[in-house]
Amino acid sequence: MSISFDKSLSVANPHPYKTDGVQKTGLSIAAIGVLILFISLGKAPLDAPLFLTISLVAIFGGTALYAYRTYMSVPEGIKNHGVWLSSFTNRGVWGWIVGVILTGFYVLLYWYDGLLGNGTGTDGANEGLVALFDPISMLLKNKPATQWFVYGTLYTVSILGLGVKFMLKYRHNRYQFVRTVVVMISQLFLAYLIPEILESLNYGGVNYYSKDLKNMWPLNVYFTDSWYLNNLQNPAEQPLGMFYLVWGIILFTVVTPVVTYFVGKRWYCSWVCGCGGLAETAGDPYRQLSDKSLEAWKLERYLIHGVIAFVFIMTGMLMTTYFTGYNFKLSMSPYLLLALIGGIFGFVYYKEKKKHPYIKHQKAAIVLILSFAAIAFYLIYNSGGGSITFTSGLFRQWYGFFIGSAFSGVIGVGFYPLLGNRVWCRFGCPLAGYMGLIQRFKSKFRITTNGGQCISCGNCSTYCEQGIDVRSYAQKGQNIVRASCVGCGICAAVCPRGVLKLENGPEENRTDILPEIVGTTMKK
Repeated sequence: MSISFDKSLSVANPHPYKTDGVQKTGLSIAAIGVLILFISLGKAPLDAPLFLTISLVAIFGGTALYAYRTYMSVPEGIKNHGVWLSSFTNRGVWGWIVGVILTGFYVLLYWYDGLLGNGTGTDGANEGLVALFDPISMLLKNKPATQWFVYGTLYTVSILGLGVKFMLKYRHNRYQFVRTVVVMISQLFLAYLIPEILESLNYGGVNYYSKDLKNMWPLNVYFTDSWYLNNLQNPAEQPLGMFYLVWGIILFTVVTPVVTYFVGKRWYCSWVCGCGGLAETAGDPYRQLSDKSLEAWKLERYLIHGVIAFVFIMTGMLMTTYFTGYNFKLSMSPYLLLALIGGIFGFVYYKEKKKHPYIKHQKAAIVLILSFAAIAFYLIYNSGGGSITFTSGLFRQWYGFFIGSAFSGVIGVGFYPLLGNRVWCRFGCPLAGYMGLIQRFKSKFRITTNGGQCISCGNCSTYCEQGIDVRSYAQKGQNIVRASCVGCGICAAVCPRGVLKLENGPEENRTDILPEIVGTTMKK
């Protein structure tokens, strides 16, 4: 009888384990499912019910088989199996390929849905990828599919399939298991099945704009649009419209602040949110790519608070227009506007450089330049050489393009393999920012640390998807109370010494713990 053994003398085993036959089989099965989707883009004459079933079952089943073999063949617990050595998870060639594919898909989804086959056939019938999903769309709501139905279906399948992978990977931690089950249920029922079925019950056949039952303002920015408010108050078209209107107001004004006070923003960002659900499951291999630098932290605060301010101003203008009929108007040359925006960017950069000359600002400068270039192109292209007249509706269009589409979709998900899995949640989500302010200044939630047990391995900081240097807090024995923390609990799950613990305790003094120097007997 032959016995195989690892010839490496390294206790940590820095070399990734090789993929065996079962894992390769699982990956191959999943790849077949994805291949069918790519073939349908070429408008091949596929039998939609049969090939759609094969594709979705293959993607889910192949992913589950690969995950089962990968994690159940080794003892439970977190091991760094070459996460920084893999091209797939360390911005290597495979990571860039995946990033390009994801980004390209989102560009097609938002702006070139005709290339996906949405309504391009005879008499507006679907073709290609969208037509492949017609059978399940007809089953759920008795209507042909759209590019958004395709996206919602693939989104849900991704969270379910990769959610299984996530649970097997973190099976040693009960918090992660329960949290992932809730995320999967929330996506499947609240965000997918229930809204699609309700759409089929519309009396007037109008699209059920309410959609996701847990999608609230300010994340759901069209909640204050006049067409949406009018639609919800029309019982002939939307029999449940008033319910959604009242429910949406209660969610933002009562449920969100109250629940966030008691348990922090994790109840939404890590337990029920669809964006967070995809980030935690599909984006889990890339969580270590989040930027932990002070520079990124400063950029995070500028961007997310800027988005919050923009949303509140935009909403105020829309509501004023809705109730009074007065529409804000302001005409300005696009070049003058660009000069003002450039001046703001330059002033912010100069102040930060002067305040912190020891910090390298190359990355921040690149981000500002690219952002300015994108805004410049958009303004000049849409102005047609004339002036731009600002109205409340125009502000809404800007938000929809820059934040709702380009940021949350193209960059937020397409850049998983390059920037980490929580780019949108960390830098752009207005709801996360709103709850973050409550969590930081008026909440019982914190992550407690036991500095005396910390061995400075760095696992917690490495795997923090929000870019928090958790180790620095643990080494000093300080509570972690940060507005950006989504309470995913991975830092505690990967800690080998049980240093970190997610808690809801007394609000008093939760941020006033003085830093301890490990190894001393200094008293507070």
